[in-house]
Amino acid sequence: MQHDDVVWAIINKTHCSHKVTTKTQHFCRNEYNLTGLCSRASCPLANSKYATIREENGIIYLYMKTAERVMFPAKQWEKVKLSRNFEKAIYQINENLLYWPSFIKSKCKQRFVKITQYLIRMRKLKLRRVKELVPIQRKIERRERRREEKALIAARIDNAIEKQLLDRLKKGTYNDIYNFPQMAFDAALKAEEVSGESESEKDEDEEEREMEIEPELERELEKTVEEADEFIEGNSDLDSDAESDSGRKENVDVQSDFESDTSDIEDISKKITSRKKPRVEIEYETEPTTSVLKKKIKH
Repeated sequence: MQHDDVVWAIINKTHCSHKVTTKTQHFCRNEYNLTGLCSRASCPLANSKYATIREENGIIYLYMKTAERVMFPAKQWEKVKLSRNFEKAIYQINENLLYWPSFIKSKCKQRFVKITQYLIRMRKLKLRRVKELVPIQRKIERRERRREEKALIAARIDNAIEKQLLDRLKKGTYNDIYNFPQMAFDAALKAEEVSGESESEKDEDEEEREMEIEPELERELEKTVEEADEFIEGNSDLDSDAESDSGRKENVDVQSDFESDTSDIEDISKKITSRKKPRVEIEYETEPTTSVLKKKIKH
């Protein structure tokens, strides 16, 4: 059997590997210590009947030691898993430590409360965004920087060589066919296709704009021509009435009226062309209008 008083006298007065002495107090580093203090009541080595609370991977256990199992170190501690529900866990502690000393019972409950509190804080911290300290590896960064600089220099040299070769091919220095790298050939073809597509799209856009503008111009020109014809017909009727009354014919006045009409038509056409951005040249045929006027005057 173990003599607790003898063990404590040896540990207290002589050396103990778990003891930590400070200026004010003595602490215990044993993992099964209930309070963390080096004292007679809380020493796990000097007490044959002892109990404590421990946490393993987020699960809380109740450890109990009795004098009957002291001779078997592998079976010395009895392990009881406590429930995650606080009330059920306290009930389990009271049930297992029913006839134990009140000091051990109260300290086990106090330790259980502290462990549950820090487990809750750990779970909350995991849900939040926590800053993580990452060590800076300067040697690796220098190595990668040098490699990037070398890669950039090599890429510039390759681009310069490719441009020179393309210029020589365009000038016709290479009369025969040579085997160039397939990657460079494909890249050149893609660049030409992209440029050709952009030019074709621009031409299509210009044609669409012209097609939209042409019907509007035609409508306005038709309106102006109709107005000019009506104006000329009205003037010719007035002239014919005046000649029938007086019986005189004045060719000079007819020509002046005709010239004023044609000048009005030209002014209208200039205004229409100045409104639109695209310039369209319009030519009017004046000969048929003059022939019509002469026929009307003769009749």
